[in-house]
Amino acid sequence: MYKSIDLFAGIGGIRMGFDNAFGKDIKTVFVSEWDRFAQKTYSDNFNDDFEIAGDITEIKEKDIPKFDICLAGFPCQAFSIAGAHKGFDDDFKGINRGNLFLEVERICKYHKPKVIFCENVKGLVQHNKGNTFMVIRNTFRNLGYQVYWKVLNSKNYGVPQNRERIYIVAFRDDLNVGEFIFPEGTDASKTIRDILDDAPISPKYYLSDVYMETLKKHRARHESKGNGFGYEIKDLDGIAGTIVCGGMGRERNLIIDHREHSMVPVTHIKGEINKEDIRKMTPREWARLQGFPDDYILDLPDTQLYKQFGNSVTVSVIEAIAQRIKEVLDARK
Repeated sequence: MYKSIDLFAGIGGIRMGFDNAFGKDIKTVFVSEWDRFAQKTYSDNFNDDFEIAGDITEIKEKDIPKFDICLAGFPCQAFSIAGAHKGFDDDFKGINRGNLFLEVERICKYHKPKVIFCENVKGLVQHNKGNTFMVIRNTFRNLGYQVYWKVLNSKNYGVPQNRERIYIVAFRDDLNVGEFIFPEGTDASKTIRDILDDAPISPKYYLSDVYMETLKKHRARHESKGNGFGYEIKDLDGIAGTIVCGGMGRERNLIIDHREHSMVPVTHIKGEINKEDIRKMTPREWARLQGFPDDYILDLPDTQLYKQFGNSVTVSVIEAIAQRIKEVLDARK
């Protein structure tokens, strides 16, 4: 039985991928997540016999149970091309998101797990001319780990989403891994049509004609300046762009859904529901874009759910990598 901890846990996407791959051979013994809404979704979906810890910076190393695998999706906003690229200097609401990586170092230096697994945005590789990523790799090496990494795209792992992320796997030196091969894509056949909710879709997801005009004018202004920023309507037989929280997150992945639906608004909107049948994807559809199962409980307002899935990971990619990690560990029992 391998024991794992889930740091910066979000809604549990990394854990779910490892649970799927390891089955009964893994047990989560500690979870840390500071966002109370994410804590709610996490608790709704995992039956742990302990409470989720909050701010990891306030948790002492010795108070964390012994573990074999560290799962750490440390905050990516500090390194994202969609953000301000501040990296280790990033500060958000008093929390230094860039330096939260150092919490992974602190905890793993004390416990020396067999494996450290991290996920982050592709931009981490180029951030600060590659120096940020070099610091991260050297940090793990100095702790006594062999470091492997690769950028993988979710669209090749059974979900219709173009999402490139970097995955870092560090094995403790004494395991003598030598070579670690990341999994090749398993399935690139899925399209947006495959993840649609059954009709009828609530009219609250269909944009108003007034808002559509605003989006069109907004894009026209940017195009006149030579910018490509604006809303996007995706082909149902194609794939979604990267889903993100905030900003134009939902508007960059609009779809046209001509299936029958009510034209009577259920929320307060300006104007009428647009007659082109343009709508946002639903939170459940975003969940499927990230590889979450349909029995995953979504019991929060849409705004929070969009944020959570935009910040989450693609479960199917994690599972494929976790399966390779399990093979390495099992071979060294």
